[in-house]
Amino acid sequence: MNGTRGWATITAVAAAALFCCRPATAAERLLHTFGSVAIAPDGSRVAAIESDEPAIEGTPARDLLVIRPLDGSAAKTVALPCAPDPGCKPSQPVWSPDGARIVFILRSPKASTRALYSVDRGGTGLRKVLEFDGALNDPRFSPSGALAILATAGAHKEIGATQAGAPIVGEIGANADEQRIAIVGADGGLRWASPPDLFVYEYDWKPGGGGFVGTAAHGNGDNNWWIAHLYAFDAASGAATDIYAPSSAQQQIASPRVSPNGESVAFIGGLMSDFGSTGGDVYVVSISGGAAVDATPQMKASATSLWWRCGNAQQLSFTALQGSRYGIHTVSVPAGNPATEQLAYSFGDVSTGDVSVACKSPRGETAFVRQSFEQPPEIYVGDGLDGGRHGAGPQALTHANDGAEHAAQALSITWTNDGFDVQGWLLAPLNADQGAKHPMITLIHGGPSAANVPRFVARGVPRELLKRGYWLFLPNPRGSFGQGEAFTQANVKDFGYGDLRDDLAGINAVEQRTGAIDDARLGITGGSYGGFMAMWAVTQTDRFKAAVAGAGLSDWISYYGENGIDEWMIPFFGASAYDDPGVYRKSSPIEFIKNVKTPTFEYVGELDVECPAPQSLEFWHALETLGVPTQLVIYPGEGHRLREPAHIADVAHRTVDWFDKYLK
Repeated sequence: MNGTRGWATITAVAAAALFCCRPATAAERLLHTFGSVAIAPDGSRVAAIESDEPAIEGTPARDLLVIRPLDGSAAKTVALPCAPDPGCKPSQPVWSPDGARIVFILRSPKASTRALYSVDRGGTGLRKVLEFDGALNDPRFSPSGALAILATAGAHKEIGATQAGAPIVGEIGANADEQRIAIVGADGGLRWASPPDLFVYEYDWKPGGGGFVGTAAHGNGDNNWWIAHLYAFDAASGAATDIYAPSSAQQQIASPRVSPNGESVAFIGGLMSDFGSTGGDVYVVSISGGAAVDATPQMKASATSLWWRCGNAQQLSFTALQGSRYGIHTVSVPAGNPATEQLAYSFGDVSTGDVSVACKSPRGETAFVRQSFEQPPEIYVGDGLDGGRHGAGPQALTHANDGAEHAAQALSITWTNDGFDVQGWLLAPLNADQGAKHPMITLIHGGPSAANVPRFVARGVPRELLKRGYWLFLPNPRGSFGQGEAFTQANVKDFGYGDLRDDLAGINAVEQRTGAIDDARLGITGGSYGGFMAMWAVTQTDRFKAAVAGAGLSDWISYYGENGIDEWMIPFFGASAYDDPGVYRKSSPIEFIKNVKTPTFEYVGELDVECPAPQSLEFWHALETLGVPTQLVIYPGEGHRLREPAHIADVAHRTVDWFDKYLK
């Protein structure tokens, strides 16, 4: 059934037939997007994965590897052997230490294997370095030019819990994938440099090239990142030495970086609900082991990426989100006496990707992607710590999106609630009538350890809602990154309570500040933890008149036994669902389901490991039984994040139609 009440499993073909074939209008400017960015060691050029939005919505984009000189000469697009097929996907470019070549991973649409390719700095001389039956990730050069990579032989699925899971058949729990460090030989072979019983998540070379430091855990790689330790690995034998175990369940480890002198390891530690969504304090530990020192104990911000100053073993640089703003921070780390962190450069109300540093350039250029709600993404280049280029501040290397029209006016909103200072974003449609009352949708971010940050509003749900005249509110309640670890940990054992109060208080603040919101026409939506919050909110309040929950969670008790990542729950709930079921039940929407009067649309991927489809099915079934308008779509072959363009387009149109039906 595809009516107001009913669930459906929709095929890609059906979705395409319904929604995908809308060409761009004359007024639309197709966005040029940027993925991984890497600057050459001498700062002379930047390599990046780039793509254009397809002219027909719902069709795949084509990814390109582009090399851009900084001297103003023409960029070079590397000719890939599987192009122009959109399934030809280059990723993760890295420069050799001498800057002579770039290696990158290539996924071919017609091969089950992955390949590692090399191309010279000018974009020619393409050659295959390695072909591998399994998954490849994170190629890294040692200072002397040796090449390592994370490899998973015979992988059953793409690496990461957000990827579509393997079918749940056969003996469950047997033959888990193991991602290991491997050294790439000159002959294209691999030599393992970590043991077969550890799944390695992130790693870094030791300066002498004799080994590695990395985060790793035994068992299921999707599930065990939350209990990973820091290990040292011997390059010759692959033997692992455990050098640091987190001191509490509220500390996960991300971004391990070995100091230039090889004596210390820096990492970001904090309460993080997803691998890859990084935020926390900066820590330093001896490479021989021992206690880790928090180098930023009083920081009212969340570090998001990290690097050592080039050749400097006493100073660290890191990007951090502080309230509404991103910046580059620094901290000195003399042994046992960390100095107060300093804001070296503020980017302002923008977001930046990871920073790539040119350590063999006199100016120490940095390259990164920068964007905001009103400024489209471009590659920027700056000089060293201050983020400026030749003293003039970061300068745009690309102008691919000049003329792209933004969809909203953005305003940072702050308010207080329960003793917390809270921040969020209000997006108003362009040319909105300030004298009228407008419907508003609250968008809850996932995580919960994450944040709504300034990103250009391109195709997708937010842009479609803005085009229809909806105002959008993007709160960062307690549990979010951006205000330090105490704020991030403030929703532990309290899911749905304090953070919903923060969200509702934020809606009040928006209404009072603007006078433009119709409180009788409020909606709520979100995905993952945001999907849970949409389900939860409609059991706690009738204030929202329509809801859309993507990959939501309806019953924390049943979820504990269904998902593939239950280790993430222990830091947030304090115990397993078997040891303390009460703390799980008190935050379960299904326990309050008879309160729901709000029409709710749910959607989820068929193979979602993080938030399995039965959670959405359980919520839909309850509303169907209770006579509350509802609809559920389960997308075949999809994981936690929808990746099929036709499915993404389908969700966008269904979401807008749902809100139109109940709010307009």
